[in-house]
Amino acid sequence: QVQLVESGGGVVQAGGSLRLSCAASGRSFSRYTMGWLRQAPGKERAFVASISRNAMRTYYADSVKGRFTISRDNAKNAVSLQMNSLKPEDTAVYYCAATSDAWGRGPQQYEYWGQGTQVTVSS
Repeated sequence: QVQLVESGGGVVQAGGSLRLSCAASGRSFSRYTMGWLRQAPGKERAFVASISRNAMRTYYADSVKGRFTISRDNAKNAVSLQMNSLKPEDTAVYYCAATSDAWGRGPQQYEYWGQGTQVTVSS
């Protein structure tokens, strides 16, 4: 199993930046595709970004492509999400999650979840 703890959320003005971090504990972190997903008020949980086990492949939702960057450090059991040019519509609870799936492009594919961290972007 993998335990995940997010940090780095907060309130930022539109156009600003935030960096989310996720610390993983448990065995075999490098065996999992890692992802960031988000849930806005009144909406379903949605895919944001994922990164393959060896960090060679990354995938992004169209809505964040070019603005967000996902990265991981297997030696430190950590994954991050750098968010730039934030928009009010990025406001959501952001979750770090792990999946055995090679792609991890849908919320239903993720097996382990963190508790979430709130990101609020003011206009």
